Amino acid sequence: MFRNLMNDLSDDYRLLAPDYPGFGRSEQPPMAEFEYSFDNMAKIVEGFLEKLEVETFSIYLMDYGAPIGYRIAAKYPERVESLIVQNGNAYDEGLRDFWVPIKKYWDEYTLENGKPLEGFHSPAGLKWQYTHGVEDTLKISPDNWNLDLQHLTRPENNEIQLAMFYSYRTNVPLYPEWQEYFRTYQPPTLIVWGKNDYIFPAEGAHPYKRDLKNVDFHLLNTGHFALEEKGDEIATYIDNFLKRNKIQ
Repeated sequence: MFRNLMNDLSDDYRLLAPDYPGFGRSEQPPMAEFEYSFDNMAKIVEGFLEKLEVETFSIYLMDYGAPIGYRIAAKYPERVESLIVQNGNAYDEGLRDFWVPIKKYWDEYTLENGKPLEGFHSPAGLKWQYTHGVEDTLKISPDNWNLDLQHLTRPENNEIQLAMFYSYRTNVPLYPEWQEYFRTYQPPTLIVWGKNDYIFPAEGAHPYKRDLKNVDFHLLNTGHFALEEKGDEIATYIDNFLKRNKIQ
């Protein structure tokens, strides 16, 4: 997802984009040996930052990356120079229709309730995630969902995706803590949000303005994976935002 953005910004910034275990090209340890949860993913990223001796940083927060990143930001607020939020939720207002069957799974953790969620990482479900709400579907390469499927069809990966759906329930009780972090530390924040996203709709973007004073706010006419259609625009917003806030 970040391949073009990193190329656009690499002349001026040091950029790091790790995949989580079980995602992308990262290793996929067996579920019997590794806990697939948001708490554990945050620990992995902490270790990643420690290994690379990254003392201060800005965080790009999108989808699963938001609750992972906010765990780290709330724990180490003095190390965070700024936030870049793209369809990454931290407010109850942002959990709407898409989350109804997932909340049912949280309430009743059964195979029956998990089965409908498998459709989100099926071939049709993945294509929908990339194309729903975009202005021009011809701009969205089929390579996106075909590459994703290579990883998602690995043995046990379906169960890993369901484990992460179930673990997402642990994020919601942390929203007040993250909102308090915003109010207390006031990190400069850029919001570049695909306003047609059904997963994390624009209702989850506006509440950031309640708690943050230095917000550069942009709703873009695209869907969930906003970088696929609006990457050049987002890169420009990021570059201007970081330079305006004197972040190197």
